[in-house]
Amino acid sequence: MTSHFEQPQNQAPPAPEPDLSHAWRALRHRNFRLFFGGQSISLVGTWMTRLATSWLVYRLTRSPLLLGTVGFAGQIPSFLLAPLAGVLVDRIDRRKVLLWTQSLAMAQSVALAWLTLSNRITIAEVLALSVFQGVINAFDMPARQSFMVKMVEDKNDLSNAIAINSSMVNAARLIGPSLAGLLIAATSEGWCFLVDGISYIAVIGSLVAMRLARPAEQRSTTSMRTQLTEGWAYVVGFAPIRTILLLFALLSLMGWPFMVLMPVFAGQVLHGGPHTLGFLMGAVGVGSLASALSMVMRRSVRGLTKMLPIAAAIFGAGLICFGLSNVLWVSLLVMLATGFGMMQGTTASNTILQTLVDERMRGRVMSYYTMAFVGMAPFGSLLAGGLAHLIGAQRTVIVSGVACILGALWFWSRLGALRAQMRPIYERLGIVPTTPVAVEEGSDS
Repeated sequence: MTSHFEQPQNQAPPAPEPDLSHAWRALRHRNFRLFFGGQSISLVGTWMTRLATSWLVYRLTRSPLLLGTVGFAGQIPSFLLAPLAGVLVDRIDRRKVLLWTQSLAMAQSVALAWLTLSNRITIAEVLALSVFQGVINAFDMPARQSFMVKMVEDKNDLSNAIAINSSMVNAARLIGPSLAGLLIAATSEGWCFLVDGISYIAVIGSLVAMRLARPAEQRSTTSMRTQLTEGWAYVVGFAPIRTILLLFALLSLMGWPFMVLMPVFAGQVLHGGPHTLGFLMGAVGVGSLASALSMVMRRSVRGLTKMLPIAAAIFGAGLICFGLSNVLWVSLLVMLATGFGMMQGTTASNTILQTLVDERMRGRVMSYYTMAFVGMAPFGSLLAGGLAHLIGAQRTVIVSGVACILGALWFWSRLGALRAQMRPIYERLGIVPTTPVAVEEGSDS
């Protein structure tokens, strides 16, 4: 285990900083500022495309099952390819991987725009382009998560960078769907795809402009198959990482696919149109952004472990209430809570994993993170689409919420044992003091 978070144990704690400067301290780093600027623009386009794709499929088919199928097609590559992608990320320059993935994603969005604006788009083409984007994401996500540590020179600012990144994603989640709803109502889905394609220029430019230490030439002496095996053994053999990934694999399978049913809720349950869908997605974004900002204000990873089951329970309760609601303003309020719980757990788990993981295993661990968060979602999308076809969208979301709460209770029951295993690592990294009393209390993880 590397000790890049290590701090002197006998040094007096620094004087408290003003909350604002403390909260945004990762932006002191030039490379991260570039990333923040480029991604902020690009992610707005990404969220526009997500909503526009859902509405396009719903407009073409009016089928909850096909909504789930398109979701499956776009996410199954992450399940199949993420472990291989993790090995590649640990073997080659992560910035080069990101330049390739972002360039290919731009080409995919432009192709989708051209087909839609020329009125040639078919559901088969949407499926094919969704699969292509899924392959890109399988390599992009672990590379982007692993690259975070390269952009922040002071490793004590890593958790803050992760929280700021989550804030950026959720600000885009708030802005993108709202813009997409307005643009679709005024024109067509194709303009959303075109805006997304153009927005990739910003993030590609930010990656090119970064000044990074030249990576040392490393020739791996082990085969990719061996490294795959090592990564799997590392994840399975360390209970805190394994348990966190299992919890969020469950949430991804049962909880997050409610997003693919949003057009059904907007059109059939709440009797609205693309504006309604944009409002619902925007409400999720507001709740998620509030959660991410609360994480930005935190000074340390301490205390995040117990937040995971609480966040999962809030998420599950929000889904149950959403499934019971037939009134727009009630659904919007519930989506605020749902988005808060969803993002609180996502950001906390990412921060914990990035703190615990050995640097040489970072790409592989983050690839399993991709599998848990994105790779399980395609099965959930199919399950949600199929269940909605059989028992209706509202009952499907209620069942999903109950499953999330059961997962939260399971994780809570294992909390004490997980803290005991995490404690020595936190002590070695200087995150918590080495005191027997604190070990007994088990309240710092």
